Amino acid sequence: MRMKSTLLILAIGFSMSADTTAGLAQPGKDSTSSRMPAYLDTSLTFEARAADLVSRMTLDERISQMQNSAPAIPRLGVAQYNWWNECLHGVARNGIATVFPQAIGMAATWDTDLIHAEADVISTEARAKYNEAVSEGKHEIYQGLTFWSPNINIFRDPRWGRGQETYGEDPFLTSKIGVAFVKGLQGDDPKYLKVVSTPKHFAVHSGPEPLRHTFDARTGVRDLFETYLPAFRACVIDGGAFSVMGAYSAYDGVPCCASKFLLTDLLRDRWGFGGYVVSDCGAISDIYSGHKYAANLASAAALAVKAGCDLSCGGEYSSLKDAVSEGLITEQQIDVSVERLMLARMRLGMFDPPGAVPFNKISPSENDTESHRLLSRRVADESMVLLKNADNTLPFSKNLKRVAVVGLYADDVEVLLGNYHGTPSKPVTILDGIKNKLGAGVDVEFAAGYELPGDTLGPGEDALVRDATALALRTEVTIVVAGISPKLEGEEMAIDLPGFKGGDRTSLDLPAGEEKLLKALAKTGKPVVLVLTGGSAVAVNWEEKNLPAIIDAWYPGEEGGDAVADVLFGDYDPAGRLPVTFYKSVKDVPPFEDYDMSGRTYRYFKGSALYPFGFGLSYTRFEYSGITVDKQSAKRADTLDVSVKIRNTGKFDGDEVVQLYVRNLTSKQLQPIRSLEGFKRVFVAKGESTMVHINLPVSSLGYFNAKVGDYYVEPGRYEVEAASSSGDIRLKKTIDVE
Repeated sequence: MRMKSTLLILAIGFSMSADTTAGLAQPGKDSTSSRMPAYLDTSLTFEARAADLVSRMTLDERISQMQNSAPAIPRLGVAQYNWWNECLHGVARNGIATVFPQAIGMAATWDTDLIHAEADVISTEARAKYNEAVSEGKHEIYQGLTFWSPNINIFRDPRWGRGQETYGEDPFLTSKIGVAFVKGLQGDDPKYLKVVSTPKHFAVHSGPEPLRHTFDARTGVRDLFETYLPAFRACVIDGGAFSVMGAYSAYDGVPCCASKFLLTDLLRDRWGFGGYVVSDCGAISDIYSGHKYAANLASAAALAVKAGCDLSCGGEYSSLKDAVSEGLITEQQIDVSVERLMLARMRLGMFDPPGAVPFNKISPSENDTESHRLLSRRVADESMVLLKNADNTLPFSKNLKRVAVVGLYADDVEVLLGNYHGTPSKPVTILDGIKNKLGAGVDVEFAAGYELPGDTLGPGEDALVRDATALALRTEVTIVVAGISPKLEGEEMAIDLPGFKGGDRTSLDLPAGEEKLLKALAKTGKPVVLVLTGGSAVAVNWEEKNLPAIIDAWYPGEEGGDAVADVLFGDYDPAGRLPVTFYKSVKDVPPFEDYDMSGRTYRYFKGSALYPFGFGLSYTRFEYSGITVDKQSAKRADTLDVSVKIRNTGKFDGDEVVQLYVRNLTSKQLQPIRSLEGFKRVFVAKGESTMVHINLPVSSLGYFNAKVGDYYVEPGRYEVEAASSSGDIRLKKTIDVE
């Protein structure tokens, strides 16, 4: 009777299908008795069960589980599993799924509760897809529960093509959005993980893309601990992330996936991380072929595992058999990694009866639902940043009769999606969104206006501009959609065009054809509004001076067109805020390969920005008054309550993003110009007021002191600033720290 129970658990608990249980005459039978093996005993801890399971594996079986495509072990009832999955802004690369705005747009919401709700929806769709796949006996890539998201690298340089995947340039904002996303993905069940979240790429990694397999990033110790590490620390300690991905590049001479300093000393010993580490794809090969840090693949694999990298994305860890025979690594060291991997699968419920795991109840019908679409639209609405609105050009009246929509990207699904995306069932382009908003009674006409850089197969740039200006002259207003697309920026791309190279950018300007179009349209005398697409800052200097209104829409997701129309026509008051600095020129930033933070981001850039970090306009106005701090003199263990009154003095209901910055006024050490230490997005109806309270832990005001090896809060005077952006400080209060 016990054996039948064991067979049942193996058949439905591991794979819910017959393919992995065929031929299991004695699955999991204890060698000394007929009792249930310990790894199936749900009364034991997951750690004990994982250790028992690994102890029953041969060396070949253990090594096979350390590669992203892990085969089944039928005699133990271990199902085939592929660890590789993506959900940067929705379940990716696995068919129909809700596609939310790209990560940089998520950050522009400055709304942690909203991003947590988004991540919860993503993990629901992930479980829906997983449950369906397992019921059909499918265990392939992009069908598992271990997701390699979010990307919490610091977007230190606007040229980086993968900056679109991040939450911007600030370590505090990135930490808060990252923790919300991790928690939303992994869920709050006390026993089981909904999915596994994998913050990446650890650490100090942000381009250039063409150099990533050989690049060695070097920083001072303060930049490391004050800029590049805080988001990872927060996602591990506060978010409870159960996985971390190592970077391709090296840090301080050591490939990140072979760095004991990063993967053991920091991650496990200092931060108490208890999950597993996975390499970026092919990064183990880079240890010897790119960085020349190891003599061969076996040596590279052994170095990585001993440093703390448990899983390879790729097949490189198959060389661990040779590494063991050559004495480069022991079986016991391999066991440590395999136990971590099995622990993750245990915590996902893969070795427990299906009824015990609450997430197994999620059905395929919970994917791509109407409520999920509505949430995607809300995230897109909140992400829109109004950069300029001279003379209240926006919002447009819905009583218009003829509207020109110009620009290839206006009718392009790809610019809704960015990279690492799923397939939306009903994508709404910006052109479609405008048509939806205005209805059949308004004549909305479209013109392409420009070519993609490098495209010589179309009618020609001059002809496209002539057609667009002719259209503008016979309509009341012109909406131009321009900027950057995923065809120009992204991950290690084979592209070399003016302004773009290898996925990165070499210029911050708009492509020349787009700027030529905008200048021609401005001469028509008709109102011309620019809607920007893309994942990074654009130096729209001429446009700022000469166009009446500019909106940054980022890559706004499947509902992006409707969200843009919501803002253009006044159904949503824009309140997105920039998570990056918009510089005036590429000349304003240091060399791309330089990872020193001096001169970078709002914290250290001393020049004049086109649009500062945290910037964003509204259709209404907000008045700040009455800043208070509950303690004038504070101790390092205190958490201060900073409050400020916000009044909506305009004509629209809307959100304001109250930002709290702090400056050290008396330090003898080099300190940031100011640092974000709190924020809150609040809704205030027109004519109404609200008190906004933000907690400020005094411990967060420290800098990293290399002499003591930890963060240190200096006694002295600090200025607390309530602001609408890093360049618009509304109120100040000085405090003393003892």
